[in-house]
Amino acid sequence: MAPAGAMHRFNGSFSKALHYAPLTLTTLAGLVPAELHADVQIFDETVEYLPLAPRADIIGLTVITGTSRRAYCWADYYRSLGITVVLGGPHVSLMPAEAKEHADAVVIGYAEQTWPQLLRDFKSKALRPYYQPGPGFTLAGRPRPRRDLLKAERYITANTVETSRGCVHSCRFCVTPAMTGQILTTRPVKEVIAEIEALPGREVVFVDVNLIANPRHAKELFRELIPLKKKWFGLMTVNIGRHKELFELMVKSGCKGVLIGFETFDPPSLKSIDKGFNRVEEYETLVRRLHDAGIIINGTFCLGTDGDDKSVFARTHETIQRLKIDLPRFSVMTPFPGTPLFRTLDAQGRIIDRNWANYDVEHCVIRPKHMTPLELEAGLEWTWKQTYSLPAIAKRIAGFNSRLALNIPVNLGYRRYAARLTDFPKRVMMDTSDIPAHEENHLYLSGHR
Repeated sequence: MAPAGAMHRFNGSFSKALHYAPLTLTTLAGLVPAELHADVQIFDETVEYLPLAPRADIIGLTVITGTSRRAYCWADYYRSLGITVVLGGPHVSLMPAEAKEHADAVVIGYAEQTWPQLLRDFKSKALRPYYQPGPGFTLAGRPRPRRDLLKAERYITANTVETSRGCVHSCRFCVTPAMTGQILTTRPVKEVIAEIEALPGREVVFVDVNLIANPRHAKELFRELIPLKKKWFGLMTVNIGRHKELFELMVKSGCKGVLIGFETFDPPSLKSIDKGFNRVEEYETLVRRLHDAGIIINGTFCLGTDGDDKSVFARTHETIQRLKIDLPRFSVMTPFPGTPLFRTLDAQGRIIDRNWANYDVEHCVIRPKHMTPLELEAGLEWTWKQTYSLPAIAKRIAGFNSRLALNIPVNLGYRRYAARLTDFPKRVMMDTSDIPAHEENHLYLSGHR
């Protein structure tokens, strides 16, 4: 199961146009050992209710920081029904002792090795409290994800694929290097291509945190994709603009959209978060090259870094409009536990909110350096709404081009998201009253204990 925060829940503000199927649940389902003859179901709270009366012997919950308090509440409830509960995911991997208070077992790190063993141990009544992968982790030979278990019609696509895991960079705010260091594990390209060939339709979304982290692997992947004539979307860094051959292969292989973490237009701010490999002076050329190739840009921006004052909101909006970045996405600087950013801000006494439900990157949980928390949240809201006003959308995507058909529905999806930001104050994010539980659990999960 995958719990979701209020904003991203099925009845929140994240529309189908913005939401592709998660890969964690289907991957875990595919790893269930065949000899157990298990009946497996998956539930994703971004598209459906989680069941109040599940017919289950064991339930696994995947947890990120922003959903952890809600996941703990669900875990406590399911355990009260006599069901064994396992917790895993990025937040659990970084905070295993906290998670263990709400679970029979905890999975730390990647689950390819540990999840099958955990299920065998459960079957033999020998479940251990903690599971952690040993040496020799590999993505080779992994079973196919169980996409047949998805409510596929509720996502913009169910064709999500992973080609690598990890990242070679060490951005201070990022959970990935905090979990595994700068270790990148790649999957055999032939296995990736065989999986893609078996998928229906022409669209594919690569969920790697950085698809081009290993340029040699990426080149091989792109070459093998060319004859498939697929349209694909993926996450990568600005480094794509520095590799001529890689860029050309990306275009030939069918790339139609990229998500890039630009973060800011201020070089000192980039340096403060250890993302100096981003070079602001290269942004305009990169955007133009991608647009000339018919590729949509989903650009992410982090507001409230130590280099930002109140002028950052207008400057960011104006520059995005000038560059015509198709789908800008905004967040506030958020120190996820276990990251270098968390340790620094914690040592400085600048973390003002430790309720993990508010760590969704749209609520301020720190004391910014050059503005108040309320000013940062107000500026975030202003930037979202200005950038997704109808005139601003029209300016960014104006003209007849190959990107227009994709641009319109997703821009309108983000416009709805921006309009509903104020519907989700912290008290709504912390509310778990829809989950049956003892009153003391609700007090704990609201951060009042």
